[in-house]
Amino acid sequence: MTTHTLSLTLVPDNAQRLSSLCGRLNEHIHQIEKFLALRIQQRGNIFQLAGSETAISDGRYVLESLYRATEQVNSIDPEFIHLALQETMPSQAADKPLIEKTFLIKTPKSSVKPRGSHQCEYARSIQTYDINFGIGPAGTGKTYLAVACAVEALASNQVSRILLVRPAVEAGEKLGFLPGDLAQKIDPYLRPLYDALYEMLGFEKVERLIEKNVIEVAPLAYMRGRTLNNSFIILDESQNTTCSQMKMFLTRIGFGSTAVITGDVTQIDLPKGTRSGLVHVTKVLEGIQEISFTYFNAKDVVRHRLVQRIVEAYDEFDKNSVSQLSGQEAPSNQ
Repeated sequence: MTTHTLSLTLVPDNAQRLSSLCGRLNEHIHQIEKFLALRIQQRGNIFQLAGSETAISDGRYVLESLYRATEQVNSIDPEFIHLALQETMPSQAADKPLIEKTFLIKTPKSSVKPRGSHQCEYARSIQTYDINFGIGPAGTGKTYLAVACAVEALASNQVSRILLVRPAVEAGEKLGFLPGDLAQKIDPYLRPLYDALYEMLGFEKVERLIEKNVIEVAPLAYMRGRTLNNSFIILDESQNTTCSQMKMFLTRIGFGSTAVITGDVTQIDLPKGTRSGLVHVTKVLEGIQEISFTYFNAKDVVRHRLVQRIVEAYDEFDKNSVSQLSGQEAPSNQ
């Protein structure tokens, strides 16, 4: 294979921005090299790229885009690099400008930046629609972004309270009797939501808001009969709702409220034979334009890079299993 070379000069020559781009001990550069099968040598603001013609083209785009991003973002981390690299794939070509068009969700303790085209679409939909679904595998930021939007809405007085709702379904394990009051019983199920709130508001403020009932934590079963006005409601792990529970939840939403429903249809923990309310609702409501559905995939995973590989491996295994079953059943139908 012919090796091509390219000399790329990034301007302006800013040491702080170049340091953010390259990462500690050039870890970001090594990450780009490994992903694109590219060799990159850097001296100041001059980068020498060596590899295939396609790899050099993608590498140039990524480096230039990331360097522009350093003007707005204080620091770039491996997660940001990961999503920037995903956008160099041919299937994502139309979305490339989104790396520079992302916006910030402002919370009291920090600002959250959606990463990648699907996260941007998801965050913008939450700010636009009253009912929003975020569906996809673990690690794609569905819950974290929903909490960030909720905190921003509360801080700017768009809503008067936040409700965190989750079905209390055990993830394939029998946990037995849980001692304590209602909050203590369901705390283990809501830990990811709490962690995000603590990061964006601080531990003490979250505890005060919970005491004042401005932030309310409730199991899904306790939502029946309520009407939720001027609220930001997040239903997490909704793949573990039944069809009737999903309908009940959606019909609780009142005036001035925003609802975000998140879930992963590949991790359903309901009893065998029970249909998931999330799977069902995507077919029931797909024709209503005022409701937003954002679908994430393995390429949107922002956790460790192996998580993406794991999700893809499971997807491929499931597809092959379905194909094998179809092949075995075919003769009996003839």
